[in-house]
Amino acid sequence: MPATIASGPGAGFVVPAASKAERLRSRDLADHAIPAGREEDWRFTPLAPLRALLDAAPADSELATLWTARGAAVSTLDGDDPRLASWLLPADRISAVAYAASTEALVIDVPPETVDARVDLTINGTGGVSYSHVLVRIGHHATATVVTDHHGTATTAGNVEIDVADGAALTFIGVTDWDDDAVQASTHSVRVGRDATVRHALVTLGGALVRHAVDVEYTGPGGDATFLGVFFADAGQHLEHRLFIDHAQPHCTSNVEYRGALQGDPSAGPKGIARSVWIGDVLIRAGAVGTSTYEMNRNLLLSDAARADSVPNLEIETGEIIGAGHASATGRFDDEQLFYLQARGIPPEEARRLVVRGFFADIVGRIGVPDVGSRVLRSLDAELGAGDAAFAALAETSDQEPS
Repeated sequence: MPATIASGPGAGFVVPAASKAERLRSRDLADHAIPAGREEDWRFTPLAPLRALLDAAPADSELATLWTARGAAVSTLDGDDPRLASWLLPADRISAVAYAASTEALVIDVPPETVDARVDLTINGTGGVSYSHVLVRIGHHATATVVTDHHGTATTAGNVEIDVADGAALTFIGVTDWDDDAVQASTHSVRVGRDATVRHALVTLGGALVRHAVDVEYTGPGGDATFLGVFFADAGQHLEHRLFIDHAQPHCTSNVEYRGALQGDPSAGPKGIARSVWIGDVLIRAGAVGTSTYEMNRNLLLSDAARADSVPNLEIETGEIIGAGHASATGRFDDEQLFYLQARGIPPEEARRLVVRGFFADIVGRIGVPDVGSRVLRSLDAELGAGDAAFAALAETSDQEPS
């Protein structure tokens, strides 16, 4: 368990648990202290925008949710309804606050053997503090797609529980396209059944501060899970993604790939910095023989006022695995590609847009839902368009510099 150094040169610093297997998980809010910012799980995160959520401020607003469903039942239940049968054990304070404060849960049920179910949730914030709980249950040997799309503004915390039964297949896509002043912290708790297949994708575009945590466990052998992420951080935005994949079952597979672009505003000083954080933790326990896992994060810096922190971690307790690896790369805009396109008569802003589109195109295609992929590419084009004036000014300045 984590411990705090009481005295001496390191007084106040929190010593992390020796293994992710030992991390604190509890529904009791009293077990989760308010972080000071020195804890490993919080050292990259600005705490001031999250203060209302960390202090468990009472909700004074609700998220308006509309849905369409085919082949699935969507309902709401009181937060203390025993039919929820929640397995969620919060691993941080905000998740525990959301668990305690949610007065109702939105439940998506896909019956066993259902083919190609589809549920679309449009979630709109109207300001204020709010909490939410979503439960997605996919019956055995069913196939389904669930899409959530967030808009508006809010200071909100929520938990999403995803239970994919044996032999089932789920594509889950979460799009975060908040207004510029929104603050969100969410935890997605994913259970992958025996021989089940999960494709989980997060698209993070809007919000002043967005922190997504994804916790994954396998409940039987043969599970196959893919986790994809697309994010674009503008000036003043902080976008954070944290994954913990717990391999405790044999012969399971996990693949992770997150790609992000960051477009800050150098003229705005510290307030113009675009910031992203990606943490990828994979634990392969002693009994998880035959595991295959790989995780990758790639970040593209479009201006000098951009910072991307990327921390992949592997913890392996058995040597009897198929393979385990990770990679991380952060680089600046490729001037050679830009020059190549401009030399063929393409204007600078359009050339820049094409290069960034190419950076994202593969992973957006892998989401596997064409209408969502098109919507994401349109949103990325809009994000790039907002920065074209600054880019043009920068390019003009660069052209005037002596060679």
